[in-house]
Amino acid sequence: MFNFIKNIGTTEIILIAIILLVIFGPRLIKMLGRTSGQTLKEVKNIKKEFTKAIEVDDNKPGKN
Repeated sequence: MFNFIKNIGTTEIILIAIILLVIFGPRLIKMLGRTSGQTLKEVKNIKKEFTKAIEVDDNKPGKN
């Protein structure tokens, strides 16, 4: 269904970025970028904590 995404090149990405910039303006694009970065950081932290909790649980005595 989304096979066209594999065929998107640099030119298309730049064109999409320019269109978004024109539609939403630089302030909103900057805010979206910052929010996306913070969200990605949160997801990485949650993943790290989850992995750590699983490792601690696996190392408890009495587990077979």
